[in-house]
Amino acid sequence: MITVKNYRGHIRNWEELCERLELPLDLTREEREQQILVRAYETWGYEMADHMHGMFAFALWDDEEKKLFCLRDQFGTKPFYYYETQDGKLLYGTMIREIMDQPGFVKELNEEMLQIYLTLTYVGGENTFFRGLKKLMPGHYLIWQNGRLTVERYWTPQFHPDESRTLEEWADEIHSTIQEIMPEVKTADETAESFLSGGVDSSYVLAMSDVEMTDSCGYEEARFDESGLAKQTADILGRKNSRCLITPEEYFSIVPYVMYHMEQPLGDASAIAFTIACIATAEHTKLCYSGEGADEFFGGYNMYRNAERYGDNLKTFYVGNTNIMKEDEKKRILKNYDPDVLPIELVQHIYEETEGLDPLTKMSDVDIQIWLEGDIYLNVDKMSTAAGLEIRMPLTDRRIFDIASRMPARYKVNEEQNKVAFRTAAAKVLPEEIAFRKKLGFIVPIRIWMADERYNGDVRRLFQSEIAEKFFHVDEIQAIFNDYVGGNSDNWRKVWTIYTFLVWYEEYFVKR
Repeated sequence: MITVKNYRGHIRNWEELCERLELPLDLTREEREQQILVRAYETWGYEMADHMHGMFAFALWDDEEKKLFCLRDQFGTKPFYYYETQDGKLLYGTMIREIMDQPGFVKELNEEMLQIYLTLTYVGGENTFFRGLKKLMPGHYLIWQNGRLTVERYWTPQFHPDESRTLEEWADEIHSTIQEIMPEVKTADETAESFLSGGVDSSYVLAMSDVEMTDSCGYEEARFDESGLAKQTADILGRKNSRCLITPEEYFSIVPYVMYHMEQPLGDASAIAFTIACIATAEHTKLCYSGEGADEFFGGYNMYRNAERYGDNLKTFYVGNTNIMKEDEKKRILKNYDPDVLPIELVQHIYEETEGLDPLTKMSDVDIQIWLEGDIYLNVDKMSTAAGLEIRMPLTDRRIFDIASRMPARYKVNEEQNKVAFRTAAAKVLPEEIAFRKKLGFIVPIRIWMADERYNGDVRRLFQSEIAEKFFHVDEIQAIFNDYVGGNSDNWRKVWTIYTFLVWYEEYFVKR
């Protein structure tokens, strides 16, 4: 007998799977998805995820073989953690706090992770800030049997550029594939809203959906505020728009809540704004769309246009979308610096897998395997869950990635534009000024807010605290902070990354 012990997610192609696995269609969603997992395991075994589309992480118990089988989806949209106790038991689940509450868990800080964090601003790779607690990485499954743990990789991003097709042909395939996917993202009896920024990804998802209400967040500072562009897009597409105004007071006051529910520190400043947006949106819906995935698949970041210039040097420095502190600076500010703990080691296997491919593909693959899992999807999952909101990401799909994996780099970025083919596809349902609008990113006025004494009191407190003394040379991090407040706004990311770690540590090792 197979039992579902733990599951979080949404299986998109459930109708097809029910037909193939001979399951009834009139089940509740919970019953349906649990039965799909059981029957898929019985039918396809360890290869079951090859037949599933969606977002999922789960644990199945095989009573006949006395075996636990745990799996995380190909991109890591849902988290999964595991921990071996001293007495030989395996603790596991999709929430760290649930594992921490179980007998046998010993809460200890994995201080090595701080060096990784100060560069990446997120927890990259399989290790976590809790010693002994590991992440099951995307595209991997875990087997626990007779007290023995085995972790295997079942899916690896692979790239095979096809030079035979035109830009329009690529755009047509993107568009027809999204048309195929969108009806699967929700059932007819579900009602969804959609997050909407001024960018092409969320606008394209909206245009391809039946969503009536969109949700945006904005600021009083006009130069950071995309909500006006979002409202224009909603108006053009005949949809309603709800705007959440984020104040600096609200932003800073919610940081401890975010770090607690994130369960690990995250130095992505947009995560705080995203949290506020989730809380506001959950007041009037329990289901929302979001546009993550397309940037990494189709070359959406402006830095990707430098890929050819970086060339083979990438493997010496490119560790993903963020690279905040170099080793010499970390050595200067950390009390326990270890020269053998280097972020570049997290991505060496990716460069080996992409040997011989173009530089853009290498950059994209690093971000798909490390950045998406460690930052973007973690943020989406943890903050939506905390707010009681379910988020589904139509563009994160193996069928979408399959197109990107075959597309030559020139149809992703050129000297003038990023996401060229994707934008061309979006222009089939969006005005060109929206489809080809310059990427702004999810920007936050933190660069100016944190220098303001009205708002940075907690930053100053923690930079001078006993917690800071424990890990940092306080005079060195204070110098970084003073330089930032004195006008070097480029230092804001370093200040924020240190601060978010200190807030997280206080939540998990001082207050609890």
